[in-house]
Amino acid sequence: MARRRHTRHTRHQQQVVVLGAGYAGLMAALRLAAHHDVTLIDPSDRFTERVRLHELAAGRPEVTHPLAGFLDGTGVTHITARATDIDTAARSVRTDDGRSVPYDRLVYALGSRTDTRGGVLGTGSRAYTTESAEALRKRLLDGPGSLAIVGGGLTGIELAAELAESCQDWEVRLLTSGQLGAGLSGKGRGHVVGALHARGVRIEEGHRVGSADEVDADAVLWAASMTATTDLAARAGLAVDGSGRVLVDAVLRSVSHPEIYAAGDAAASFSPAAGPLRMACATAMPTGAHAAAAITAEARGEEPRPLRFGFVSQGVSLGRGDGLIQLVRPDDSPRERALTGRPAARVKEQVVRSTIRLLHLAARHPSALRLVPGIR
Repeated sequence: MARRRHTRHTRHQQQVVVLGAGYAGLMAALRLAAHHDVTLIDPSDRFTERVRLHELAAGRPEVTHPLAGFLDGTGVTHITARATDIDTAARSVRTDDGRSVPYDRLVYALGSRTDTRGGVLGTGSRAYTTESAEALRKRLLDGPGSLAIVGGGLTGIELAAELAESCQDWEVRLLTSGQLGAGLSGKGRGHVVGALHARGVRIEEGHRVGSADEVDADAVLWAASMTATTDLAARAGLAVDGSGRVLVDAVLRSVSHPEIYAAGDAAASFSPAAGPLRMACATAMPTGAHAAAAITAEARGEEPRPLRFGFVSQGVSLGRGDGLIQLVRPDDSPRERALTGRPAARVKEQVVRSTIRLLHLAARHPSALRLVPGIR
């Protein structure tokens, strides 16, 4: 549990519970701390850089950071437990260690996970996801063999490039039902295809896979799609859309339970410039910060401002010395311009490092976040 400091809250302070200590939840908790009594519920005592899980699979020794390094001195109380139930009538959250935690406002930020519904991982033990990156790494060390990656989006591309580069005794294939990197420009896609071919990756477009059992490989890495972690929200009666994400209004309030805000991958958030926001770290941190700002504005009797967000670029790692920075329009559609090669790899690395810097900034100087583009 994080050490608390004495903070001078205003008369508008509320008890706010934040579910999830990922990019959105941790950002929300840190930005709320200066104004409210904040309780962060997450079963882990470490923050995981999910955008580095492909590096973990390839041998990076660590992609987590102690939560205490962000929370100490902020006043945020961290309960190391799993939320099991939201009682919207009583406004309380129950946890698996028997606690009942009351709230005036709740931030639902439990993120997303690889969609493995429908038995897509098959019946054997040779299928992995990004969440089991450490187990996959151990399997790859047993090598050599054949690895099939299912999914031709940015996650699948990063995994294929990283693993082909680091595990050169493995034969790597990338299977996708559609076009590889469908959201990239012609220039961007051309660079990705060339980088994968240079690393010996066999690309199989138009290859639809129903489950890992259908794939002839020693190991299968499933990266086809993500699903929001909203089982808890649905059981509590929160309105969700067809994909399972929590339906929210323009300020990220649940449309069915306005005392609850949702942020990050779990929320069906949108903005006028971008339209519906895709699941990404790039959207998680701004929406977490915005939910916190909206709660504070509401507590002061002010009308929260609608979310304003527009995409700028998509960053793709293609191993340690190559990358792609695809410039995009605010609605995430690709521009033709793109940065490639080693300069792009350096930019992508700095972007990833900046997420940790922003979280530390939110912990030490939350007011400074207003100066950061995309953080309102």
